[in-house]
Amino acid sequence: MSRIPLETFFRKPARSQVRLSPDGTAVAYLAPYERRMNVFVRDLTSGEDTRITSATERDIGGHAWADPQRIVFLQDTGGDENYRLYAVGRDGSSPMELTPFPEVKCGLVDDLPDRDDEILIQMNRRDPQLFDVYRVNVSSGSMECIAENPGNVQRWITDHDGRLRVAETTDGVRTGVLYREDEAAPWRGILDLSYRETVTPLFFCYDREALYVSSNVGRDKAAIFEFDPVRAETTELIFEHERVDVSHLLHSRARRLITGVAFEEDRVDYHFFDAERERRQQRIDQALPETDNSIISTSRDESRAVVHAGGDRSRGTYYLYDVEEDTLEELFPSSPWLEPQDMSPMKPVRIPTSDGFVMQGYLTLPQGGSDRPGPLVMNPHGGPWARDSWGFNPEVQFLANRGYAVLQVNFRGSVGFGRKFWEASFGQWGLSMQDDITRAVRWAIDEGIADPKRVAIYGGSYGGYAALSGLTRTPELYACGVSYVGVSNLFTWIEAFPPYWKPFLEMIYEMVGHPERDAERWRETSPFFQADKIQVPLLVAQGSNDPRVRKEESDQIVSALRGRGVDVEYLVKDNEGHGFHNEENQFEFYRALEAFLEKNLA
Repeated sequence: MSRIPLETFFRKPARSQVRLSPDGTAVAYLAPYERRMNVFVRDLTSGEDTRITSATERDIGGHAWADPQRIVFLQDTGGDENYRLYAVGRDGSSPMELTPFPEVKCGLVDDLPDRDDEILIQMNRRDPQLFDVYRVNVSSGSMECIAENPGNVQRWITDHDGRLRVAETTDGVRTGVLYREDEAAPWRGILDLSYRETVTPLFFCYDREALYVSSNVGRDKAAIFEFDPVRAETTELIFEHERVDVSHLLHSRARRLITGVAFEEDRVDYHFFDAERERRQQRIDQALPETDNSIISTSRDESRAVVHAGGDRSRGTYYLYDVEEDTLEELFPSSPWLEPQDMSPMKPVRIPTSDGFVMQGYLTLPQGGSDRPGPLVMNPHGGPWARDSWGFNPEVQFLANRGYAVLQVNFRGSVGFGRKFWEASFGQWGLSMQDDITRAVRWAIDEGIADPKRVAIYGGSYGGYAALSGLTRTPELYACGVSYVGVSNLFTWIEAFPPYWKPFLEMIYEMVGHPERDAERWRETSPFFQADKIQVPLLVAQGSNDPRVRKEESDQIVSALRGRGVDVEYLVKDNEGHGFHNEENQFEFYRALEAFLEKNLA
């Protein structure tokens, strides 16, 4: 197995976030400039590429076409996640900052595809805890507040004409839906549910006054339903899956119909309702049989589409699909320097828990490995209410190239596997959630995959907490650990919540625990208070501007361990937040990780 340079895995992709213009004549994408991801535009007629932003301190966070001539994009400062919104012409002309407000976070509500010049955004300018909706003219910069948050709205939904008609609410433990017939009508509460139940509005039906929703009310797995907002009840079951939640409904705005669903078990899969959409997918898959292919962007009339063709051993390639001509034209590869044959396949696995659940996960083995047990990196995901997925992961491929097996499991609490599996994580940080991870490691040992004396645990965010928790709960299992922006003290973690997370506190109290009612359990499951049990080397990495897991979390555990003489390496970056994004900082972290694992798993 040849040793691939570290930078090959973690350098910025050549192209990412490719978006087709509404008129289908150009694509916008992110590409590196001065080691930062900036927005470029390719004219599809001339083939000419134009860089239209000049960020040098921080990557552009995301972008979208506001109309055929202007693009909006988001950027924060040093990882603080207070994203500001900017607009610029497709030729780089007339750049404008649309939200020049300090310590304010904004996001896109609706790009209003049928209205040039205007978009809807949400912003917490009036109150740091609440997001109001504004109509913004991306050419003049004029802005109008069209909906003030009454205090409990977490998500706003428009109809197909861009009118603000539905809102999701929460008070922490109850969730609900507000509805109104038009923008002149008052909001009316139509649902009030426990946060354990969900009726998530997806979008309005095209031919009647109804909504499509994803709901788990009265069932374990969320499914797609039609929902009558006047009677406040589900009417027709559209699609359900026996083993996983379904929440992604495909539709055609141009043809005004739903076309299918996407769902994820081991890998993303589709079920189509519409013969034309199915034919297009079949045509693409026939032309690109070696990859997983998805339509990621379309023109307004849907005559052209951008297709991403990727997999577990490649970041993929972008293609232009001409629907009428039924042709595929390669636009550009995402990371052409990565050779798929040099990467390792990601194999789905199933691992039983001690109490009857089955964890879905992924095992990636080094190429050319022997039949004997080798070193293993247990890599729990963040969230924790997220999931690991099949696909290209530069961290996993880097570790596999360095000779480590990598195991990722969707432990209890991981989302997408039904309500029972999710609820089984409540109050179980550092307990049965950690036991699931422990069981996965022991499975790898029993299967002859892992050498029991050469196991590391490495994760970020909640995964960083799980790494620290593993070193305190089962110290004999690991040779070393790595916490990347990980929680160490549940008490200080919850005290430092950003203001826009405050509405979720009551729910967090139920799902994780309460600092007063559950103080004894929290002390037992906060790695900081159990630091005397950590006996093996630890690497900690932290961004100073992290709004989610404050630097104090890492400072505490490092101080506690160094006070006992435990070997701790501590890497802090003052221009980063929740994870390192600047390329030079990523390189430094992964160099440190490489040396740390090589030293401790030899």
